[in-house]
Amino acid sequence: MAKASPRAPVLGPAFIRLLARFGDADLPRTPPVLTERLAQWFDWNRAITLSRALDNRLPDAGAGADFDATHDAECARVRHGLLDAIDADIDLTPPRRKDAGVAAIDPGFLPYRQHCLAMQRAMQAATGQLRGRLRDMLARQSPAKARLAEVDAVMEATLSPREQALLAIVPGLLGQHFQRLRDAGAPDTSADADTSDNDTPATPAGPWLARFRQDMRSALLAELEIRFHPIDGLLAALRTR
Repeated sequence: MAKASPRAPVLGPAFIRLLARFGDADLPRTPPVLTERLAQWFDWNRAITLSRALDNRLPDAGAGADFDATHDAECARVRHGLLDAIDADIDLTPPRRKDAGVAAIDPGFLPYRQHCLAMQRAMQAATGQLRGRLRDMLARQSPAKARLAEVDAVMEATLSPREQALLAIVPGLLGQHFQRLRDAGAPDTSADADTSDNDTPATPAGPWLARFRQDMRSALLAELEIRFHPIDGLLAALRTR
């Protein structure tokens, strides 16, 4: 009997490798060239705006409070708060309202989907606010750093919509992963499964569910790291004198 050829390892950040595994997808061995991919995301209006930010004369640095350890600690506090929220207990109560999109989702996965969506919203809001504040402080340090802040603003306006569209597929991939793990590891309880008041069958627990919860946690942690990449870059620039 011929053996199935092993899947080629997926290259790239941990988040991309996780999503490829959740979606059972074969990704190209060679990742796309960054400049080519960016060219697909920039329309000519954004390209002109970025060119102006890079080529125009250095903007004047503004006036305001200097960056200090207090601001650094605030970024760490926000990050740790999001980490704690990712690790918090998940409310397994089924949602009371179910729209047309939710009706097609596995009922056992719904609480985890709600947790994932809530965490994505919290990460987007928190990191967006931090990024704006750090950029304002950077623009006040020197003309060169004011240019860097201007470039970051253009990059955020250009890439964030694309980033949010890509991150929006994460709950769906987690749902597929949940289904595969459950089908492979859960016993057949179709005849005697407990039901709740809304006739939703309870999801049987087992090692597969512990694995799924850990995988979802890993995905959220990896997404948090990606969302903090621009913030870490701004912090590094602010600390440089």
